[in-house]
Amino acid sequence: MTIDTGCIIRTKPRVSTDRALDMSATHEVTLLLAAWAKGNQQALDELTPLVYKELRQLAASHLRRERQGHTLQPTALVHEAYLRLVDQKKPSWQSRSHFFGVAAHLMRQILVDHARRRHAGKRVGSKVRVSLGEAVSFQSERSRELVVLDSSLDALEKLDPRKCKAVELRYFGGLSMEEIAHVMDVSAVTVRRDLRMAEAWLHQEMQQA
Repeated sequence: MTIDTGCIIRTKPRVSTDRALDMSATHEVTLLLAAWAKGNQQALDELTPLVYKELRQLAASHLRRERQGHTLQPTALVHEAYLRLVDQKKPSWQSRSHFFGVAAHLMRQILVDHARRRHAGKRVGSKVRVSLGEAVSFQSERSRELVVLDSSLDALEKLDPRKCKAVELRYFGGLSMEEIAHVMDVSAVTVRRDLRMAEAWLHQEMQQA
């Protein structure tokens, strides 16, 4: 019996399940951002858990691999999540600003949850004497400062939601002054003024905690 080897059937390479899921999530997030930008509030409800899940997974993954003496930067996670979840072939500053607006707030939640677990059962200690930038950290020694900052931000939000949002975008999202201005639809000058006032108010509030 002879076997005909003249015709070789080549099968298509299989796309890995993880990669297929990543591509699906990217497509979905991009569509939801576009819908939200057009005023669809339901899109935000569907977008939030997708972004939250990605940020938590990234944080957990990075923390497992974290080297001794190396500090995980929360703002870097937000930027990485954006690159993973939004279609980079369709750049849009509106989509980018909307994404960072959501992600910065969620990053704050993840950081504070992490800090509360680290700080659970520990005594209160002395007054907070670090800057906002130092408090926004995954470092265990900064757990108390971050919890106090979160409470102070809640208090600020009741007094001035815009200033609270500016702080979130700057310290938890890592946005520049100009990017924050785009997100909040104000001038960069207004953003700088809001941040100066918010930082001073928060510093005093944290000192009294």
